[in-house]
Amino acid sequence: MDDSQTVRAVDSGTPGKSFVQSSAFEWLSRAGFVARGLIYAIIGILALKVALGHGGKLTDQQGALHTVAHQPFGKLLLTALAVGLGGYSLWRFVRAALGHGPEGSDSGFDRVAAFGSGLAYGALCAIAIEILLGAGASGGNTKKTTAGVLGWPGGTWIVGIAGAIAIGIAVYQGYQGITKKFLEKSKTAEMSPQVKTLISWLGTIGYLARMVVFGLIGIFLIKAAVDFNPHKAVGLDGALAKIVDRPYGPIALGVVAFGLIAFALYSLADARYRKI
Repeated sequence: MDDSQTVRAVDSGTPGKSFVQSSAFEWLSRAGFVARGLIYAIIGILALKVALGHGGKLTDQQGALHTVAHQPFGKLLLTALAVGLGGYSLWRFVRAALGHGPEGSDSGFDRVAAFGSGLAYGALCAIAIEILLGAGASGGNTKKTTAGVLGWPGGTWIVGIAGAIAIGIAVYQGYQGITKKFLEKSKTAEMSPQVKTLISWLGTIGYLARMVVFGLIGIFLIKAAVDFNPHKAVGLDGALAKIVDRPYGPIALGVVAFGLIAFALYSLADARYRKI
């Protein structure tokens, strides 16, 4: 009996968990990976255009949602994204609460990470809904948020800790990419050797790109805390801007943008092969 059969056997008669075992829950969860992939694809493609000098813009996840909203059939697409983001958030919260889903189990660290991911993607879902209702604010409010937090009692420590957490996430992303540990969460037995190799490379490149971005976000949050200067804080778009402002910046930005696009493609593969 494999892990998924064990989990199903344990939970099949447990009240309140029938939805987690349902096909609706699985479809919502997998739709979340599609939504995550589309968001990173938009961010990566726009950044690549900047690197190549063909227009584009540097944006974050919230900005990507605004970009979708301004496309033909934008409201329809954004509605689908909101559903996917909500489904992904729900799946992450379930994994945090139960320590497993229908097809696998999590360690204590994975459960903490799942909870944080659920919060982040739940917030993105809420932003998508706000945009649909005409109440969504434009992106790029990292400095404003940081300024508000710095004004709180102990705000410097809060911002500094947030930066340290972002650096911790960056280290974890790098670890996942280098060791290919992410494959342990996939149904590799259902992959052909060629598909497994492709997904392995996409995941590695994508996780390393996210390591760079999260690392920069963390570093500049800590700088904002140390200098008590919210203008030094950056979000994902600001992290990409820091890359392009350096020597050989367009080349470096192009590499990171390519990595984010690779992560988008990996996310789409996850929609098929991830253990829910």
